[in-house]
Amino acid sequence: MEHAWTTGNRLRLLENGDEYFPRLIAAIAAARRTVLLETFILFEDDVGRQLGDALVAAARRGVAVDMTVDGFGTADLSPAYIARLAEAGVVVRVFAPGRRLLGKRTNLFRRLHRKLVAIDGDLAFVGGINLSVEHLVEASPSAKQDYAVEVQGPAARIIHAFMLEASGAAPARPSRPQTRPARPPHPTDIAQPGTVLFVTRDNQAHRNDIEQQYLAAIRTARREIIIANAYFLPGYRLLQAICNAAQRGVDVRLVLQGRPDMLWVKRTVDMLYTHLRESGVRIFEYCERPNHSKVAVVDGDWATVGSSNLDPLSLSLNLEANLVIRDTAFVAALKDNLRNLMSQRCTEVCAASPAHGAWWHGIATPLIFHFLRKFPAWAGWLPAHTPKIASPVAAPGTSPDLMVRNAQRDGP
Repeated sequence: MEHAWTTGNRLRLLENGDEYFPRLIAAIAAARRTVLLETFILFEDDVGRQLGDALVAAARRGVAVDMTVDGFGTADLSPAYIARLAEAGVVVRVFAPGRRLLGKRTNLFRRLHRKLVAIDGDLAFVGGINLSVEHLVEASPSAKQDYAVEVQGPAARIIHAFMLEASGAAPARPSRPQTRPARPPHPTDIAQPGTVLFVTRDNQAHRNDIEQQYLAAIRTARREIIIANAYFLPGYRLLQAICNAAQRGVDVRLVLQGRPDMLWVKRTVDMLYTHLRESGVRIFEYCERPNHSKVAVVDGDWATVGSSNLDPLSLSLNLEANLVIRDTAFVAALKDNLRNLMSQRCTEVCAASPAHGAWWHGIATPLIFHFLRKFPAWAGWLPAHTPKIASPVAAPGTSPDLMVRNAQRDGP
């Protein structure tokens, strides 16, 4: 499905689960017709139980509720949890379910990484926040820093239609490959409140759409670029565009992980620091908690918030969704948030680590970088990599039986 720019949307920036979860639960409680939900992670913790209660209550009052979770990220929901949803009438789907091998999850690639909710065709949420206590700052000092957008208006209807099609509740429409980013809005439209483009990536017709939006914005930046990203290992073109922007005088700042939830992430990104800093890019490490952000602002009139990291998995394998926003008030709010993050809760990287000067660095850096960039393409050749969509069918006291609904699509 291809999307178009819309205007007249109402937007709200939500920071962390502390702001996002109450808005989400309240929206589900107010739903009248439909609740569509996709997520990478849903844990059976306090957040997951509150969400389950809200979905069950909605379904019991006649709302059509459809939930799709990823088989890797959400692998441990209990039969009782699924059965309760099913008994109330909630349709539960699992994207790319996989059997464990020696207790380990094996369905590693082409994950459903989107975090989307559409309610009644009037309201939608897009972002990077998973449904778990790990995103509640008030509950954990190690909660992840991230963002979501609440949107009302034409974009919410587009997201609703996309999710209906993705779930199989509406027939799929033919889609042709998109070789260039969606045409930017006319300059007079940018001044209109709530100018928004919903952008997705899949492994069929829209492999590069999110990356193309980043490239278009970075290449035309005039004053400022701020990118806050959890897993930063961009492709060659994106990396060069960032460096080129800094070299032509744009103030480019990256907010990256200083306290990562996976150590290899920081070790890998560290290898790019020297090249980026030599080009004039300023790097800030967020060390207060794990940085799970996937947002960016360019100048005063472009922003994106969504699920896509700038790494090989998000840009080459996963199913992702972002909002691109040309709304000056929203961009200003996100920019102020990120500037506050950098000034109060980040440490600027002012020198390369000693490891960067080791004799082997000049050899290891390009080898590792090229391997990680090419690996997703190689993973596509692995057998049994085509995702499946399954519906757990559960009855009281029984284990869910995964019934394969579609074994050929790259999206739920």
